[in-house]
Parts: sequence; C-alpha cells; structure tokens
Amino acid sequence: MTSEAVISIAERGIMTVLIVCGPLLLIALVVGLIISIFQAATQIQEQTLAFVPKIIAVLLGIIFFGPWMLSKMLSYANEIFSNLTRFVG
Repeated sequence: MTSEAVISIAERGIMTVLIVCGPLLLIALVVGLIISIFQAATQIQEQTLAFVPKIIAVLLGIIFFGPWMLSKMLSYANEIFSNLTRFVG
C-alpha cells in the first residue's frame, strides 16, 4: 500500500467524521449562542441553563439526522471493507 493510498483513506475518513458530526455541532452552537444571549440579557448565570437545552437539542438532532448519519457511516465502512483486499495485498 502506498503512502498516497493511506493519506486518501485517512482524508476520506476525516471528511466522513466532519460531515456526520457537522449537523450536531451546528445545532449545539446555535442553541448555545441563543442561551448565551438570553443569559446576557437577563443576567441569569445558571450553568445548567446552558447545558440542558443543548443536550436536548443534540438528542433531537440525533433523532432527526440519525438515519442520514448512519447511512453515511455505513457507506464509508462498506467502502473500506469492500476494498480491504486491495489495501492489504
């Protein structure tokens, strides 16, 4: 296996991780920003006020984006396993 092939596999893996995690990270970012603006406007500095809504939003995001995320991960895993003989040989 050449170094270019290893780099290509690693690059595809990193891109898959970023694509799969991206929607959940964006949801957490938006909800965190909204909560921070609310906390700054009301001067409420309760720490659980920031974490609980983010956890709920990310769980809802997993429910909504879960099938799509799973299909992306399975597609990548299927590609890796189907070309395994080419990588090892």
